[in-house]
Amino acid sequence: MTEAQNNNTPLMLFNSLTRAAEPFRPVHPGEARVYTCGPTVYNYPHIGNMRAYVFADVLGRTLSYKGYVLRHVINITDVGHLTDDADAGEDKLEKAAAARAQSIWDIARHYTEAYWADIAALNIRTPAHWSIATDYVPQMIEFAQTIAARHCYELPGGLYFDVGSVVDYGRLARAHTEEGAGRIDEVDGKRHPADFAIWRKTPPGETRQMEWDSPWGRGAPGWHLECSVMSGALLGFPFDIHTGGIDHREIHHPNEIAQNQAFCCTGGLADPANSGANIWMHNNFLVDRTGKMSKSSGEFLRLQLLIDRGYHPLAYRLMCLQAHYRSELEFSWEGLGAALIRLKRLVMAVAQVRDRADAPAPEPGPRFADLLARFDAAISDDLNTAIALTVLDEIVAMKKVDPAQKLAAIGQVDQVLGLGLLALDRAALRLRPAAASIAEAAITTVLDARRAARANKDFARSDALRDDLAAQGVEVMDGDPLGWDWRLL
Repeated sequence: MTEAQNNNTPLMLFNSLTRAAEPFRPVHPGEARVYTCGPTVYNYPHIGNMRAYVFADVLGRTLSYKGYVLRHVINITDVGHLTDDADAGEDKLEKAAAARAQSIWDIARHYTEAYWADIAALNIRTPAHWSIATDYVPQMIEFAQTIAARHCYELPGGLYFDVGSVVDYGRLARAHTEEGAGRIDEVDGKRHPADFAIWRKTPPGETRQMEWDSPWGRGAPGWHLECSVMSGALLGFPFDIHTGGIDHREIHHPNEIAQNQAFCCTGGLADPANSGANIWMHNNFLVDRTGKMSKSSGEFLRLQLLIDRGYHPLAYRLMCLQAHYRSELEFSWEGLGAALIRLKRLVMAVAQVRDRADAPAPEPGPRFADLLARFDAAISDDLNTAIALTVLDEIVAMKKVDPAQKLAAIGQVDQVLGLGLLALDRAALRLRPAAASIAEAAITTVLDARRAARANKDFARSDALRDDLAAQGVEVMDGDPLGWDWRLL
């Protein structure tokens, strides 16, 4: 398959390895192969984690919209990721299992399912393959055996990768700095401070819940090894695009690249294909000034907390789309509320179009050609969703156009943005906060009585009913331009 005929703008993507925007040229004609670093399933993901998967979903949707057959892999790390991303500390899963007095397998299963629930709630498409790290341990051992003689050495703690054995180590991060080196675990016998473990031996006298026999002793693979093995096994080297959060750009991805270079016996990184992927893409941080983004803070910000406060998860998706993926995005409840109002406006407007059309037309029609060309240009410009949303607003606001063609145009745009506008309705956006005690049916009954009182000019009764609702945590929104009528506080 080639690029769709109506999506003619070349797709430009920012490559973190070259620090430049580059045209997307698939390794395999008509295909797009993408690997996304997935979660370590020792706890619930916070909303900052989920921004990475909204970004990866928009990338995948864009590639599909451009006509490519997408093969997207997201990994699940259930072993090997230490409590410090810089190759130090305890295994996150082992630590969580010990703290909760549970099987490590049960911990991994529970948090994997919680992550998948968040994926579904944010309307993120299921990838072609979920790769589970523990399913690939034999391949990890084989991979390590392949590179060990030329690129690794043994220490009492395990098998270590010599970063001096590959060309251009750290080029992705531009990481040869004192700050970068200081984040890496000090281990006696390491040849270079940045050298990292690709196999960790179980310390004498200890037993892990997850451990395997290997040529270097019984133990477990390193976190960095997992992604090299799974991406190569499922997508082949080189593949098209590797994505992840910007925090991976400093240590995890440079180490992954070094392993890929060693395995493929390739040269330096002046040719990005030698890294294992042609393009490396990273989304920026979600910043929370309250300090509740870190999981170590206790009640960190997870998607369910937003839902419990009455915010539809797609409002958070829209909030992410309002900023470019490479820009920092500050989270605030006010910003999330504004995104929810914008989503409500879109849903109400699209519902009115749906009421006038039985179904979308096969094609949007010529009236929408210029706007759709602008949308294509925006999304082709390194996934500029902020501009793309303004084009969507213009399409929704168009008057005196065929409603079926208008639905087709909205659907074409939403194919990329993923807000579910052709199916979402107003009722779905009114979520009940978990702390609310009053039933929605009771609210409706009181509001009906209040409207009747106002129609009869019985304003005293109208005010009394409003005050009664307020006492139960319900704000009556008189004059609400969206017609939402009320909200739970």
